[in-house]
Parts: sequence; structure tokens; C-alpha cells
Amino acid sequence: MPKTSSPRSGPKSSKSSKASKPPAKQPAQRLAAPDLDRLLAEQQAVVDAINAGPRGRFVNQGPFVAFLHAPAFGMLAQKLGGHLRFNSSVPSRLSELAILCTAQYWKAQFEWYAHARIALKHGVKEETIRDLRAGRAPRSAPRDEMVIYAFVKELYATRRVSNTTYARVHKLLGDAGVVELVGILGYYVMISMTLNVFGMPVPEGDPPPFKEPARA
Repeated sequence: MPKTSSPRSGPKSSKSSKASKPPAKQPAQRLAAPDLDRLLAEQQAVVDAINAGPRGRFVNQGPFVAFLHAPAFGMLAQKLGGHLRFNSSVPSRLSELAILCTAQYWKAQFEWYAHARIALKHGVKEETIRDLRAGRAPRSAPRDEMVIYAFVKELYATRRVSNTTYARVHKLLGDAGVVELVGILGYYVMISMTLNVFGMPVPEGDPPPFKEPARA
């Protein structure tokens, strides 16, 4: 009787094939991270401001690399970002949800990498984060998060918000909170564009959260 292959061989081979699949491709980084031991005075001032500010530590990655290449702009940008992230009247859980919506919309690799873990720390549920990453409405999210989600999605899709959507977010956040929410979105759109244009990758060893489109 001819020898037959074991029925296990098919799935086993499939698993091997998956295991050998190459990791997701990182974007090509277009701006080198400056040597922190050889900074110009203006660049060092940005580093010092971040170290002394609410972030507590300068990390030579992501948007901060770009900030050092244009330090006058970088100083203003990091100050605005520090205020919006740490001193806004918008609760951190809701602002982090808005930032994740922005990162997913722009497929900003480093932004998602950094803020998914921050969002989790501030109380956004893991299931909600998974849904957002996949581009799905987070159906198990609490009502206030769904109000923010609807506002962000409508604004990005239509470049406007309806009276109904505005009224819901205004009831939740008030005048100052809505102004700051729009500021948070605008700031992180700028960060997303910076990350995407200059190809700022996630740290080595961490897979990119989104498929990176090919560049011409």
C-alpha cells in the first residue's frame, strides 16, 4: 500500500509558512534623528523645554525628530501639544480616543503606536482600541466616547458637523471643551502629516499597526 502523507502535514506546513512571513514593512525615514550630543543651541532649547515640561522626557523619535530639524517651529508645536495633551479641559480618556481616531484616519504608524498604550492607560477599553484600529465603530464603548467618535468621524468625512452632532458634543464638553477638542484634532492631524511625510517609523521590534502604502 503506498505511503500517504499524514493529515497533520497540511496545517503544519501552513503554520510554518505563516511563521516565516516577513514582518510588515516600515516606512523609509526621510529625516535622520539628530545626534543629541551635537545639538545647536536652538535644538537643545527644544529638548530642554520638553524635559522640563509635562511630558517629562525628550524621546528622539516620531514628531520630535522633525521638531529638531525646525527648532523655532518645534518649540511652538511642542508647547501647544503639551497643553492639549496635559492641560486641556477635555478628559484624557476622550482626548486619547480622538487622537486614535485621527491616527487611524491618517494611518499614522508612530502616532497609533504611542497613543494606543496611552489610551489604554487612561481607560479606553482594549476592545474599543481594536475596533478603532480596524476602522470599525466601537460598539461596546461608553456613550461619551461614542459622542466623541461620531463628532470626529463626521468632521473628517464631511469637513463640517451637523447641529445635532455639535449639540451632543457641546452638552458633554461645553464651549471651551469643544474648542479644545477641535484643537486636539487639528494638532494631531498636523502630527500625522509630519509622521507620514517624513516616514517616522515605530521603534524597531514593534510591528507597524497599519499596512504602509508603496511610495513611487
